[in-house]
Amino acid sequence: MFTTKPKTDMQTNLTQSGSAATLISAGTVLKGDISSNGDLRIDGTVMGNVKTSSKIIIGSTGVVEGDIVGNQADVTGKVNGNIRANELLQLRGECVVAGNIYAGKLQVEPSATFNGQCHMGANVVDMTKDEQQTQVLAR
Repeated sequence: MFTTKPKTDMQTNLTQSGSAATLISAGTVLKGDISSNGDLRIDGTVMGNVKTSSKIIIGSTGVVEGDIVGNQADVTGKVNGNIRANELLQLRGECVVAGNIYAGKLQVEPSATFNGQCHMGANVVDMTKDEQQTQVLAR
């Protein structure tokens, strides 16, 4: 009546379906920098810089006290620091951003608050790549 799959088949299905986002849940306070290759969702508090080669989501209860660097970013919470998004940055809902924005494209909802300078376009993406190469050479 019931059949079971060998464990190796289940593990293969998990890796083929894609990786899940890393979640920092509400009520969690993390002190230190985060670096990831996958998606990040922050609903808690991060006191440090956040960097990923994928997408960063700051939920409505999320707070980041530091800089954010990612391919895409979706902010609904609070950020005290600069945000760099190579592609699309979305400021949604009642979000509050205090810092400079560097983005390929920017979408801001009317209820969002942003205090800082905004730099957009292809030059921003090129500048980010140049800065990364400079940092690698400096090491």
